[in-house]
Amino acid sequence: MDKGSGNERAPVGTRERGMWRLMLKLPSIRGRLQILATKPSSLGNLFEAYDDACSTLDRLRSESTGDRSPMIEEYTDICAEIESEVIQYCLERGSSVPK
Repeated sequence: MDKGSGNERAPVGTRERGMWRLMLKLPSIRGRLQILATKPSSLGNLFEAYDDACSTLDRLRSESTGDRSPMIEEYTDICAEIESEVIQYCLERGSSVPK
C-alpha cells in the first residue's frame, strides 16, 4: 500500500541546500529568504530547482576540459534565471518582511 500523499518530494535537504546557496549568492535578500522559506509557498520548489541546477553546473565544471561547453552555459543561464525569479518573488511577496 502506498503510504505517500501523492506529492513527489525532493530528497531531504534539497530545499535547504538550495536556500543556503541562494542566501550565499544573494546576501541582500538573505533575511527575506529565511522568513519567506518558513511559509508555505512555491519558493520551496525554486530552492529545489536551484540546488539541482547548481549541483549539475558544479559537476559539469569539474568534468570540463577547459573549454566553455554549451551545457555549462545553459546551466549558468538556468541558475541566473532562478536567481531572478527568487528576487522577483521576494519583491512581490516580501513587502511585509523586514529588510
